[in-house]
Amino acid sequence: MSLTTIGILGIIILVILLFSNMPVGFVMGFLGLMGFSYIRGLEPGLSLLARDVFEVFSSYGLTVIPLFVFMGQIAFYSGISRRLYDSAYVLIGHRKGGLAMATVGACAGFSAISGSTNATAATMATVTLPEMKRYNYDMSLATGTVAAAGSLGILIPPSVIFIVYGILTEQSIGKLFAAGILPGILLSILFMLTIYIRVKRNPSLAPPGPRTSFREKIRSFSGILETIMIFLLVMGGIFFGIFTPTEAAAAGAFLTLLIAILRRQLSWDGFIKSIADTTRISCMVMVIVTGAVIFGHFMAVTRLPYDLANWVSQLPLPRHAIMAIIVLVYLFGGCFMDALAMIMLTIPIFFPVARALGFDPIWFGVVIVLITEMGVITPPVGVNVYVVYGVAKDVPLEVIFKGVLPMLIALIICNAILLFFPQIALFLPGLMH
Repeated sequence: MSLTTIGILGIIILVILLFSNMPVGFVMGFLGLMGFSYIRGLEPGLSLLARDVFEVFSSYGLTVIPLFVFMGQIAFYSGISRRLYDSAYVLIGHRKGGLAMATVGACAGFSAISGSTNATAATMATVTLPEMKRYNYDMSLATGTVAAAGSLGILIPPSVIFIVYGILTEQSIGKLFAAGILPGILLSILFMLTIYIRVKRNPSLAPPGPRTSFREKIRSFSGILETIMIFLLVMGGIFFGIFTPTEAAAAGAFLTLLIAILRRQLSWDGFIKSIADTTRISCMVMVIVTGAVIFGHFMAVTRLPYDLANWVSQLPLPRHAIMAIIVLVYLFGGCFMDALAMIMLTIPIFFPVARALGFDPIWFGVVIVLITEMGVITPPVGVNVYVVYGVAKDVPLEVIFKGVLPMLIALIICNAILLFFPQIALFLPGLMH
């Protein structure tokens, strides 16, 4: 067999095993080891395994992951997420569809201190669904809004997906974080606009909530202030070159913990749970990264990514047409695969293609994250839909999927805007030191 055939066979087996719900990290690591050993020999393969496992788990750059995850867990267990929603509810809850719009705003705010789409969806579903049910919101609109807005967790920094992409492609994590801010705001606005249009066409979907006084609106900003402080410390420190991403993560985690202690909102049980959840999530990500690195080395010796990049770059098509094909591949794959697994599997293949076509690697990272964001709400996998389903319990799964379809249109529009106006993603990174 040729090296190219071995590489293609490895990818086919990987996809089949992933569809069988086997653990992503272990599958990629095992296939990478087997493929590399088949080409180079068992001893070099075992040497590769030992080296890659040690290098990933001892990597200073990856310490940013548990720190950001810990920051998000402390924010959840100390009630910052609920205060965010309460503030958004006071500000716009009196409008038609206001509670759903407030949910989008709160999800965007919590994403800025969480970095996880699943955590954002689960947290906000717990906080917002009972309120929207109490005000007789259509459950399709309510659950669809939470599932879709929860996906902001992988776009608005600090994003674990951006961190992994940056490590795999050797790009600046700080610039990737900065690149995600404006697209995240744009997507939040598009989500709110989608809700407004739906409610305008059918007012019975979302009755308006009670009005609040101007004094109450002013007082509500206290619930947003702490999130803004954390976000400004983290992103401001990175943007102005005061912190490295790891230092910014440590500073953000410390400030979040300090706010929780000063407010006396974090119980000892909540603190222990936040540490346990941080350990579990961080280990899961590290194992997946390790597996991806090993599999990436297998792909490298087959030279499949480079051959594919050369072949695609020579196609008689405009480069934007080729990028559209890549987008469609991600959109289709995202329907069946977890976002992190999709990034791990495809980046070693498509990143050289994007570079060969002359696309900016930071912009490409934002586009790819935005596309994989669609995968967390599209059937049949749609992880966020299942997360919300688990919280809502009495809402049928098909009702939630029906609710996310209009939001999926907003995601597609946002992606199209980024494809035609890349400076939306590149403006802030261009200002960085």
